[in-house]
Amino acid sequence: MKTGGGARSVALEALLEIEHSAAFADEVLDRRLSRAGLDARDRALTFELVYGVLRHKATLDWRLVHVADRPIERLPRVVATALRLAAYQLLFLERIPPSAAVNESVALAKSIRPTARIPAKDWSGFVNAVLRSLIREPAPPWPDPDLDPVAALAIRHSCPSWLAARWLTRLGADRAEALCRATLAIPPLTIRTNRLRITREALAASLSRTGHIVTPTQVSPVGLVLEKCGPVADLPQFQDGLLYVEDEAGQLVAPLLDPQPGERILDACAAPGGKTTHLAALMQNRGEIVAMDRQPIRLRRLEENCRRMGITNVRTVASDATGDAIRIEKDLFSRPFDRILLDAPCSGLGVLRRHPEGKWHKDERSLTAHQTLQRTLLERVSGLLRPGGVFVYSTCSTEPDENEDVIEHFCKQHAEFRREPVAPWLPDSGRDLLTAQGNFSTLLNSHSMDVFFAARLRKADR
Repeated sequence: MKTGGGARSVALEALLEIEHSAAFADEVLDRRLSRAGLDARDRALTFELVYGVLRHKATLDWRLVHVADRPIERLPRVVATALRLAAYQLLFLERIPPSAAVNESVALAKSIRPTARIPAKDWSGFVNAVLRSLIREPAPPWPDPDLDPVAALAIRHSCPSWLAARWLTRLGADRAEALCRATLAIPPLTIRTNRLRITREALAASLSRTGHIVTPTQVSPVGLVLEKCGPVADLPQFQDGLLYVEDEAGQLVAPLLDPQPGERILDACAAPGGKTTHLAALMQNRGEIVAMDRQPIRLRRLEENCRRMGITNVRTVASDATGDAIRIEKDLFSRPFDRILLDAPCSGLGVLRRHPEGKWHKDERSLTAHQTLQRTLLERVSGLLRPGGVFVYSTCSTEPDENEDVIEHFCKQHAEFRREPVAPWLPDSGRDLLTAQGNFSTLLNSHSMDVFFAARLRKADR
């Protein structure tokens, strides 16, 4: 549906596309904003509206259902989305006058055209009445955690009920609430210094000279938190290949492999290249990294990142590690690798603050599907490691199903592999990120990181 070209119109169309296609919000926004012709202020408002609605969707629906005469989920999708957009502005954005939020949303409703799924009626009166009631009526009390702890977490922190229930069962009320609350947090913009071209100190100085506020990351020795930035791709330092946008937790994974200059490394699920480019820097651009990924488009982004950052020791393979690449690419896989990184496909439950659309696209069944794939990948890729070589398995999941359980199952099936505690490869300031088994985990961390997990294994010499 077409609604015009303003920030709220673009946000409405983006939200509809994200819901319909289960697409990543950042990719949808990049595409739509590139052709919308909005100025910087309206672009920022579009981002705010889309991510705000995605983060707070369950709370918004709960507030709306108290003032509407019908369930929100039974409304035409475009009408429900227009109401959420307005409710987010009314409840969370103090700088937007209520009259502007209501009037713009009523105008959006008037622009809705009838389709096979949308009855031929004017929805503007309904939208206006609901929003006026939302302004006028006091907020209802939150669900009582003593009576319904799952609903209390799910509604107050806009978290899927199935996920809130899992966290409550495994972690208890306080820790479950902390995880649910974290999905609402706006993450910092964190960058990793490309040590092949510049030091962290020199990069920080360069960014400071151009008016940016820069703070070193607390644990990663190569990270910076950047404020007042605007589009990162517009920064001269980005264009010159001096940095890569990567959360601090992700920056701590590649060093756990401890790659050495001159070695052969396999990055089995590599695109878009965050860990690949970090491995290359740790290897001083010497040796060989085989970067494999099943999505050619994302692999092209990896190649672009390598070119931008001056990395020359990476060879790419557009194939799934469970497929025929190992058989077909004989020149790459005839010799074993010294070290292998498997940053496995997962539910992504550890990065919901960055990808809040994932809260509404995932369900508990996806954990089983991902675990099956992760076990298959481990089985296939581990056979490519030389005796005495090192293997690191990582995910951005909060769930043991995709983390400890996968490693435990693999080690029971493969006595030739033994776990190695990752402590020697973590900075001293990150020692609180160790699990009881010696793995790396940023679950419930105090450093404002995404949630990552990693385990380090070594293959027996013979």
